[in-house]
Amino acid sequence: MYGYGTRDFGYRYREDYDARVDEHDHWVECETCPRAFQTKRSCEQHMDALSHWAPVFECETCPRTFSSQASANQHMNSKNHWKPTIPCETCSQMFHTHEAADQHMEAKGHYKNYCAECDRCFPNENCLRHHLKSKIHQGTGVVCPFCNAQFVTASGVTHHVEYGTCPNAAKWNRETIHHMMQRVDPNGLVTNKQIGWHNDQNVRYYATNRAFDGTSWVCYLCQRGFNSMASLNSHLNSPFHKEKIYHCLNTRGGCNQEFISLGALFNHLESESCGYIRFGDVQRVHRRLNDAILNRKVITSL
Repeated sequence: MYGYGTRDFGYRYREDYDARVDEHDHWVECETCPRAFQTKRSCEQHMDALSHWAPVFECETCPRTFSSQASANQHMNSKNHWKPTIPCETCSQMFHTHEAADQHMEAKGHYKNYCAECDRCFPNENCLRHHLKSKIHQGTGVVCPFCNAQFVTASGVTHHVEYGTCPNAAKWNRETIHHMMQRVDPNGLVTNKQIGWHNDQNVRYYATNRAFDGTSWVCYLCQRGFNSMASLNSHLNSPFHKEKIYHCLNTRGGCNQEFISLGALFNHLESESCGYIRFGDVQRVHRRLNDAILNRKVITSL
């Protein structure tokens, strides 16, 4: 026998204490294995050391815990304590249903790609941007200086003249516009410096039978194949392989893009891809260039 030093319990010998504990079922059992301990602290140390704590299933909203997931689910169903999982597209608020999220976003204007004026949602930001730049929102305020046809964008009216489709400007095209641009832009604000300029306004290119490789008609410059000689000839006489004679105005910002036509330059600026100018300001640049070309004024800034 040995002395048991827990006088608080009033027992001199351990056997007497153990018998008393067994009698009153005071042993603390591990939550995982069959072992039992005389004190709660000993049991907790054992479960900490061996990771023998029983799994606890928490409510997703309140502090309550449960011994099984089924019990936790039953509680959350009865109390409507499920955590909301449907996010707002703009703020951090969450909702239980798509309907509730839609109501919130419509009331707050929180749709990520949403046009409030048209009450329309778009699948991505690019689609929304194109919509906001369409004639629905921009109108057709860009007017051709020759035939008064109305366009949504500066690039649209410039292509209209460069491709020779204006009925009142039959002699105007990419080559004549570039020739005039060189005269009014001696400082190279938008035109590339060139030793010489070959005016190919009246030059036509034609493929020969040697361009046929047995399957398609192949462009010798870009190796692109076409179904017919006529399609290849159309490609050869398009601006596709023309010299890039314009550059982006954003030279200080590091944009090195060059373009084969003035319309392509305006299209680049309208896309806002290099961040040089906002879409609405492109028309101002177009008006200044238009005025310089028509009145033969040298441009010093844009």
